[in-house]
Amino acid sequence: MQQPNHHPIKEIQGNLIGTALKVAIVVSRFNDLVVDRLKAGALQTLTSHGVDEQDITLVYVPGAFELPLMAQTLADSHQYNLIITLGCVIRGGTPHFEYVCSQAASGISQASLNSGVPVSFGVLTTDTLEQALERAGAKAGNKGVEAALAGIEMANALQQVRSQNTSIKL
Repeated sequence: MQQPNHHPIKEIQGNLIGTALKVAIVVSRFNDLVVDRLKAGALQTLTSHGVDEQDITLVYVPGAFELPLMAQTLADSHQYNLIITLGCVIRGGTPHFEYVCSQAASGISQASLNSGVPVSFGVLTTDTLEQALERAGAKAGNKGVEAALAGIEMANALQQVRSQNTSIKL
């Protein structure tokens, strides 16, 4: 009986080593009480995972609605391995919340898909200021930290995939 041809399963998994990464963080100024905490969490996470402060660029925009355009522009510049978007939208008494959240999420996703650069979503969408503060470093962790970790992992996983593809002959 002939033995089946066994090939090991390839696994690609990003790591959390940021030493060679160039990172841009796009920060919404609206709801800065919350967003400043997200930014602090993201910055601390990046540097503690090896990203050099000189390799981090902070770009400020007025609000969450403006995050996608800046993320797309930064990604298209080919200067960054990772873009992190940080913002906070708190529900009010009008449908404005739904429009801003929907467009921010869709645009940030499109920026990543269009450019091939990971764009992390660190935008809080909450009903109250208290919920936002809980997700910006209190009870529910810090979504800025989570966005930075997800971004580092994605940037490293994409680098692995792309380095394998250079050896594929079409």
